[in-house]
Amino acid sequence: MTARDWPFSGRFALLTAGLTLQGVGVAAQIRSGLGLGPWDVLHDGLARLTGLSFGTVIILVTVVALIPWWPLGERPHVGTVLNIFVAAVVIDWILGWTVPAGSLWLQIVLQVGGILVFAFGQGMYLVPDLGVGAREGLMTGLNRRFGTSIRLSRTIVEISVLLIGVLLGGSVGVGTLLFAVAIGPLVQYFGRVLGYRPPAERAADHVGRTASD
Repeated sequence: MTARDWPFSGRFALLTAGLTLQGVGVAAQIRSGLGLGPWDVLHDGLARLTGLSFGTVIILVTVVALIPWWPLGERPHVGTVLNIFVAAVVIDWILGWTVPAGSLWLQIVLQVGGILVFAFGQGMYLVPDLGVGAREGLMTGLNRRFGTSIRLSRTIVEISVLLIGVLLGGSVGVGTLLFAVAIGPLVQYFGRVLGYRPPAERAADHVGRTASD
C-alpha cells in the first residue's frame, strides 16, 4: 500500500510535513547568504521593485502561477491551497529568530542542507496526491501534457524563473546555480524513494491496463 492509499488524515499530515520542510529549506538558504533559489530570486526581485514584503510577494506569485494550470491539465486541490501559506509562514517564523550565517563553513552547510531539505520536503508532499503547489503544478503539468520527465520539467521551470528574477534585480549567488541544477534530479530522486509516481507514468499504466483488459 502506498501513501496515496492512506486515510485522508495520514495523507494530510504527510502533505503538511512536506510543506513545512520546504519552508525550513528556503529559510536555510536565505540565512546562508550564498544565493537564493530561482523562485526566491524572482520573489526578491519583485519585492525590490514593488516595495512589498517577501512573504506577500510569495503569495501573489503563487496565485499568478496557477493561471497556466488549466491549459496544462492541472487542477487545484487541498495541497494547492496549503502550499500558498504554510511554507511562507514557516519561512517568516524561522527568519524572525535566526541571523545570517557568520562563517563560510556554516554558509555552505546551510545552503547545501537547505537544498536537500527542500527537495526531500517537496518529494514528501507530492506523494499523498492531495494536489501540488502552483510552482510544482507547472512541473507536473509539463510532465502530464508533454511527457517530459519530472527532472527536465523542473529544470525548465527553474531556469525560466531564474532569468526573469535576474532581470528584475533579484539576489543571485553560487547557491542559486547549485539549486537550479540540482533541484530537478533531487526532487525526482526523493519522490521515487518515497513512492511518488508522476502523472504521465500513472496515465501510461492506466492505458496499459485498459488495453490488456
